[in-house]
Amino acid sequence: MSTPINFDDSPRGKQLQAFNRLLDVMEELREKCPWDRKQTTDSLRHLTIEETYELSDAILKNDLPEIKKELGDLMLHLVFYAKIASEQNAFDIADVLNAQCDKLIFRHPHIYGDTKAETEEQVKQNWEKLKLKEGNKSVLGGVPASLPAIVKAMRIQEKARGAGFDWDDKAEVWKKVQEELNEFESEFNIQNVNEIDKQRATAEFGDLVFSLINFARFIDINPEEALERTNIKFITRFQFIEQEAAKDGKQLQDMNLAEMDYYWNKAKKM
Repeated sequence: MSTPINFDDSPRGKQLQAFNRLLDVMEELREKCPWDRKQTTDSLRHLTIEETYELSDAILKNDLPEIKKELGDLMLHLVFYAKIASEQNAFDIADVLNAQCDKLIFRHPHIYGDTKAETEEQVKQNWEKLKLKEGNKSVLGGVPASLPAIVKAMRIQEKARGAGFDWDDKAEVWKKVQEELNEFESEFNIQNVNEIDKQRATAEFGDLVFSLINFARFIDINPEEALERTNIKFITRFQFIEQEAAKDGKQLQDMNLAEMDYYWNKAKKM
């Protein structure tokens, strides 16, 4: 353990004390625990992704105690990565935090400099311009390749908007959605199903989804959150159907669609 540091009893002092405690615990675990000692950045990666999704689940449920717990798990991972890097003489947690502060100050010249930005859109446009000055060759260069497709589409569109590449009003965006829907539908307006070009139909479906995500963004709906809430709603209703059918001595596999629909409508009322 490191040499004890005295912190005052102010809220900031207590926060610093807690963060210092986490650093101390990380030091001790890395030295004494066989599992912690074995970990690398590669071995932690999939665990970090899992923790991030668990935090996302807690946020969607608005479960504040669970959010606190998952934030702690993620904080541990951040400190863990920095600890491993410090052992390799690459950087430590102080370097990470100072670099982040420097970046935030640089990208907020309307706060720390003379630049004017009165609206959220102006802030975003300035942000993207500054990122290009930092060496990014494209506005879209900062979108991680491994993002889930819906999130990636949303981030691509947001960044394009930050560069001024966007529609003027939602009517134009909705017109594009209808256009893409018609093009997708036209792929199936043939008599022989075997003649459907799956590759072209897949491309048209992608265009349709991309345009719907764009419209959702334009009217300030997060499409990833909207779809996940629908997923949760469907799971809840489907499990209700399974439970109610079981109470009546029935198996879903043995029920016809009309019977299932009866339980589904019952689930919707619940």
